Amino acid sequence: MMQSAQISTPAAATGNALVTQVLRDFGDRILAVQPTCDGMPTFWVDRKDIKALLKSLRDHSTPRFEMLFDVTGIDERVRVHRDGQPAAEFTVVYHLMSFSGNSDVRVKVPLQDADLKLPTVIDLWPSANWYERETWDMFGIEFEGHPNLYRIVLPPTWEGHALRKEHPARATEMEPFSLDDDQEAFEQEALLFKPEEWGMKRKSDTSEFMFLNLGPNHPSVHGAFRIALQLDGEILVDAVPDIGYHHRGAEKMGERQSWHTFIPYTDRIDYLGGVLNNLPYVMAVEKMAGIEVPERVKTIRIMLSEMFRICSHLLFYGTFAQDVGQLSPIFYMFVERERIFNIIESICGARMHPGWFRIGGVAQDLPNGWETRVRELLEFMPQRLDEYDQMVMNNGIVKRRTQGIGAYETQQAYDWAVTGPGLRATGLEWDFRKQRPYSGYENFDFDVPIAVNGDCYDRCAIRVEEMRQSLRIIKQCVDNMPAGDYKADHPLTTPPRKEKTMQDIETLINHFLSVSWGPVIPPDEVTVAVEATKGINSYYLVSDGSTTSYRTRIRTPSFAHLQMIPEISRGFMVADLIAIIASIDFVMADVDR
Repeated sequence: MMQSAQISTPAAATGNALVTQVLRDFGDRILAVQPTCDGMPTFWVDRKDIKALLKSLRDHSTPRFEMLFDVTGIDERVRVHRDGQPAAEFTVVYHLMSFSGNSDVRVKVPLQDADLKLPTVIDLWPSANWYERETWDMFGIEFEGHPNLYRIVLPPTWEGHALRKEHPARATEMEPFSLDDDQEAFEQEALLFKPEEWGMKRKSDTSEFMFLNLGPNHPSVHGAFRIALQLDGEILVDAVPDIGYHHRGAEKMGERQSWHTFIPYTDRIDYLGGVLNNLPYVMAVEKMAGIEVPERVKTIRIMLSEMFRICSHLLFYGTFAQDVGQLSPIFYMFVERERIFNIIESICGARMHPGWFRIGGVAQDLPNGWETRVRELLEFMPQRLDEYDQMVMNNGIVKRRTQGIGAYETQQAYDWAVTGPGLRATGLEWDFRKQRPYSGYENFDFDVPIAVNGDCYDRCAIRVEEMRQSLRIIKQCVDNMPAGDYKADHPLTTPPRKEKTMQDIETLINHFLSVSWGPVIPPDEVTVAVEATKGINSYYLVSDGSTTSYRTRIRTPSFAHLQMIPEISRGFMVADLIAIIASIDFVMADVDR
């Protein structure tokens, strides 16, 4: 039986203004208010009331929640610790963000396996399209009224739904792969392009359309990514993204690995973001475990994160210029990027994927001489950025190729769940590091660059200025690096500090178990987000009180951003589409996971 809100609502939550408001407006229609360690108001509602509640939160609540940040599912069937939650075999989770009120809310819908249906919310937020498709793809949950409920990251011929608990997590749990002639013919037939299935018409009253594949292997699509173009002459009638070529089951791996051994996998999400991928994950685990990291750890994490932000932006900067026809900058920018990777390697021992952050701290303390290396970066980089301004941002051809192209306004960004530089390019001064400081960012002085046109040029200009602000932050890290430990002194910090392992056999055994199995995290749920290189990246983790995550949800900015391509490219030419794609700044591992 489902529990009433009065029974399951904690006293602390009822004092929250939003909880009070929702309970007042929806009363018995709220099935439960669930407490979570992140403090985010979490409402359970029946599927018949989900649209009314979401619409109220978007339009009438105080604050208003302008953005549908994420939609995902949970297979609850083997979960043990669900105290105070309505009976459910599956759960659909909606995460809404308020930029005007700087707050979040989580809404959950309980479902039974025999009846996995609920209404689509595309009419409230167009960004729900891909999120609902992904939830159907992974869990088999049907969204009634969805215009195109097909596979999105798995192949069209895939059998089953991969994030259900009964679906194998390893290749060794399945029969060896084979492909006979009949099966090959079936697979090839499924790949045939049929415009009608993509919502396209073959002709209009005045002309027949041409269809063109851009990708899935093409230098201008930045990875294994395909866009089906519908052309009237050289004019784009439609441009429909086709993703999934890079999918490798990162969330499934997160539910298979221990809390500790999943850290290196996070590096491969936004594979240009390095330790910035580790940060939201380890902070989420630390939140559930109750670990408070030392100030030195916070500052080290910020310094390395900002180095990777510069590296990522440099690669974007060079490829952006290359895509609009300027070849030289990418060679110069790769040189600077390599110099920064050399510094990162001297600190972390690895370059692009150091997997260096740990639950409760970092892998080891800063090495001798680190300060000298970092000050070298602060010395050579500003002058190089000034040179690139002259080379790229002040180049007349670059301006003509990008100004006024692919523009959108702040409200459109809300509708399509655009975050990061793409949102700030519309004039909204909102940066997670400023609005919701984490890991000690509240102690740093830096500016949030914004632009006003929301076009390709402005999206590039924002990232260029962000590199300068990152240098300001890194300088403050060097000048004010706190003393202290590089790991928290907490029993769930993983792994324990190695220097203590030789004191006695119990400590050595504990270290061995912490590395092999990882810590046992108390049952809870948490969402932690950071301002990553491409927008807001978050981890939603569910612990069932074991050494592994029960549900690992990775919400990446690139997934949402690619969905907007049709909206901002119709009416332009193919050459303009290349500039639009370049200005989004994405990597396919961040999209497909």
